[in-house]
Amino acid sequence: MSNEAKCVMVIDDQLPLGLIANTSAILGITLGKYIPKLAGSSVTDRSGVEHIGIVKTPVPILKGNTELLRQLREKGLHEAFADLIMVDFSDVAQNCKTYQEYITKLQQTSKEDYQYLGLAIYGEKKKINHLTGDLPLLR
Repeated sequence: MSNEAKCVMVIDDQLPLGLIANTSAILGITLGKYIPKLAGSSVTDRSGVEHIGIVKTPVPILKGNTELLRQLREKGLHEAFADLIMVDFSDVAQNCKTYQEYITKLQQTSKEDYQYLGLAIYGEKKKINHLTGDLPLLR
């Protein structure tokens, strides 16, 4: 990517704290699979204990709601944002016990029939700022 990259998460702030944490964790793990360069190398401390590398850049978690998340996901489908990596986590996924159940349910569900709990977006900083620059931090 020629321009500076950025990564953000947008989470529905109306979710209970446990679901906010779960949504963030799932988005982060999935994003890490597709963008391994986000994680730094392992580091050994002064005592000789090795610590696995963590994310090298901040990942702001921004405040959203179901309608905003739907709008952002729809914008992500447009050609202008096709180069962004957008990971979504929905109520369909959250309510499944196995990945196979998720596959089956999602394949039988239209996009109008589920709600997004959160999104992780990675790509060109300018495009990320265009989509999320006005959103406050989730606190």
